[in-house]
Amino acid sequence: MKKDKKAMYLIKEKKNWTQAQSYCRSYYTDLASGLDQVDGEEMKALFAGCVMSVWVGLFRDSWRWSDGSDFSFRYWDMQLFNDEQNKKTCAMTLLNRSGKWSSDECDKEKPFFCYDDKLILIKENKTWEEALDYCREYHRGLVSITNPYQQRWAEVRAKNASSPFVWLGLRYSCTLDLWFWVNDKLVCYEKWGREGKAEECGRAVGMQSGGQHEWVSQRENEKYNFFCFK
Repeated sequence: MKKDKKAMYLIKEKKNWTQAQSYCRSYYTDLASGLDQVDGEEMKALFAGCVMSVWVGLFRDSWRWSDGSDFSFRYWDMQLFNDEQNKKTCAMTLLNRSGKWSSDECDKEKPFFCYDDKLILIKENKTWEEALDYCREYHRGLVSITNPYQQRWAEVRAKNASSPFVWLGLRYSCTLDLWFWVNDKLVCYEKWGREGKAEECGRAVGMQSGGQHEWVSQRENEKYNFFCFK
């Protein structure tokens, strides 16, 4: 399965971990989270000869990523990660030193990495199929939402929509009798309205542009704004 490419940003302004998380969630999507980001080539390209410790989105609650990504691999610098270090609760990556991870007290101020899913709102009314074709032609596809932080970021954008719903890339398959994301992401996060999940042929999901921004099953020939990944 091809992974969605996310833009990475090194923010050199020093903040504590909580402030860094809030900044990333306000201006981007979240702190860098997950191995494909923290060990990815794009992050390494941002090093640019820097030698510093930089916050990433891993914090100690049985070590979880800020954006809800799965955490199953550890790349700790064991020379630094001793018993005393193990008691500290926020993770950082060591730029141009070892590239490995260490931890520190969350109130220390450091630069940090943000990532951006590049989710954009297209304020044109199209059927679901038309929206799908448009996103594939001009961007990378209709948006999938797989965790609450992506949902939150989509909600911020949805408030500017000119239609009551905004199409997502989630569609119902009569043949398979299931909902599926068109980019093959697993349906592991959902935010259905109380009576919004009508499992019928010719249905796709629109997110409410106002209110609780819940997901509601809509007939595919309805015309709404839609979200694309850049």
